[in-house]
Amino acid sequence: MKFWFRLAVLSCCVMGCLAQPAEASKDKAPRQSALDGMLFYQLLLGEMNVREGSPGLGFSMVLDTARKTRDPLLFQRAIDIALQTRSGEAALQAAQTWKRELPGAQDPNRYILQIQLALNRVPEAGQSLATSLNELPEDEQIGAIISIPRVFSKVNDKAQAAQVVEKALSQFLKRPALTATAWTTIGRMHREADQMPQAIDAALKGHASDKTSQGPLILALSLLSSATPSLKTMLDEAMRGPVSADLRLAYARTLIGQRSYRDALLQLQQLTQLHPELTQGWLMLGLIQQDMGQVLQAEQHLIRYLDVSKDNKEPEQEAGRGEALLALSQMAQQKGQLAQANEWLSQIPVSVDPIRLGSRRAELLVQQGRTEDARQVLSQIKTATPEQSRRKALVLAQWLREHKQVASAYEVIKQAVANHPDNQELLTELSLIAEKLKRFDEMESVLRSLMSAHPKDPHAFNALGYSLADRKLRLEEARKLVAQAVQLAPEDPYIQDSLGWVEFRLGNHQDALRILQAAYKTKPDAEIAAHLGEVLWTLGKIQEAGTLWREGLLLKPDNETLVDTIQRFQFKP
Repeated sequence: MKFWFRLAVLSCCVMGCLAQPAEASKDKAPRQSALDGMLFYQLLLGEMNVREGSPGLGFSMVLDTARKTRDPLLFQRAIDIALQTRSGEAALQAAQTWKRELPGAQDPNRYILQIQLALNRVPEAGQSLATSLNELPEDEQIGAIISIPRVFSKVNDKAQAAQVVEKALSQFLKRPALTATAWTTIGRMHREADQMPQAIDAALKGHASDKTSQGPLILALSLLSSATPSLKTMLDEAMRGPVSADLRLAYARTLIGQRSYRDALLQLQQLTQLHPELTQGWLMLGLIQQDMGQVLQAEQHLIRYLDVSKDNKEPEQEAGRGEALLALSQMAQQKGQLAQANEWLSQIPVSVDPIRLGSRRAELLVQQGRTEDARQVLSQIKTATPEQSRRKALVLAQWLREHKQVASAYEVIKQAVANHPDNQELLTELSLIAEKLKRFDEMESVLRSLMSAHPKDPHAFNALGYSLADRKLRLEEARKLVAQAVQLAPEDPYIQDSLGWVEFRLGNHQDALRILQAAYKTKPDAEIAAHLGEVLWTLGKIQEAGTLWREGLLLKPDNETLVDTIQRFQFKP
């Protein structure tokens, strides 16, 4: 197995030799015990030619000496001479001669494969790969198959590389002990070639061949964002059985990234039950419960995390404690416990992100009625890098927008965009501020530029579709835009909220009710509550609408959409 791991590293070294000029280096002295006087003289003359500027002649002499002595070190020396002079063909000739003279040796296979890849002879490299794998001992074949994507990583034509590797591994798909590993490697190659259907098919076949192998499951996790429902079904079924804690944690993280909060919550609950010693499980469980409005459980689990991680000084745990303390402070503030909120903040490690800490302190000041002080805290955050400066501008602009200082927010964000003209987050914020200022043409221009630059990102499609629907404009176009967003992120409750709002504007009240109820169940949120309550009110369900709006106020009492909706219907909470 070690041989093949070295092979993956050497792939970069071989191609680097072909791409770089020859450099002077100390020549390794060849082993001379197998040399007679004539061959020793021939080898010495060959080395002298290399040193004196005739590497071609020197290479021929060293290779001929290697062939006559069948000495592996001399074959390696001949290959080194060829690579130093950037002669890939000569290097390949030496490696192939080595293999002919010593057919049972494995080292020549390594050189032949890497040199063929460096020369972009990918189909030939595939044949060499199949030969090399067959000649390896059985206990090294799994490691060799796993390392193949790294060996082929420098190949420019990823689709060709995937095709060649799949052909080379076809023989191993018939060996039960290697089938899952082979399908995993085939899937990884197709993934690198952006051939997602083939990669997904490989993951499914690999899992079907061996339910206990984790390779296909790890591959499936990396494909989940573009996967068919069958892949998620496969993962869900696998998670019901015994899997590693790291794999379950990775699955939960992937689900959170896809906003599948309830599925992620189930995985984290099971993780903390099975592996209570895993600190990250408690942290993620508490944070997702906070996000879902389960405040009591969130506080309990975040405090548990602080307790189990208190003696761990690793940077990751320091950052985790900062996250937990920020979340606990926010929940205390929401309950009006401002002293407790400040107490949590005072415990935050100095290494915590200054932007997030400043934002949290600003929120506390706002709740105390000290709005100008809050703005000063944000304005005076000290940044150490251009990235922190960008994030500071974004946070300040968002805060100004949310606190109805929209003109100031526009000035801040325009300056930030001027400094970072292609930044997606800044442009998204610019579109939101432009909408608040009723600069609808500018908003639409920015969002359409984002759609063009990031066609697989759903948020610009969603934002424009929602804005059109909210203003009762071009409703069919709004529906198409939001439908595109749904296709890109089908589990996102905020995008589902937009879809429900479009249907409501189109007059499809029952469809809107169904969609918004599902979105609110997935993600209890003040803005979704505002929309769902309006649908219920329109359908004559006044009491249910009122109950929902009260829940929304508990979640976020200053949500602009919710407050405006309640005022428009003259509802008294």
